[in-house]
Amino acid sequence: MTHYTLTVPVKYDDNGTEKTTYRRVGAVFENTKRDTGETFLTVKLDFPIGATELVAFQPSKGDITD
Repeated sequence: MTHYTLTVPVKYDDNGTEKTTYRRVGAVFENTKRDTGETFLTVKLDFPIGATELVAFQPSKGDITD
């Protein structure tokens, strides 16, 4: 199973120089539906923000993606 670390950028000032660090907030897993073979992503958050899991699917042919 493929997975990615989910982060948010945190910008700060270091003696007049703007720097960025990346804080981990969760993980993203690439999965496949058993019955259709369709790929989807599952987002697991390290802490709750109203939801502890998000799932992303590829748009269907009828969806508007503009």
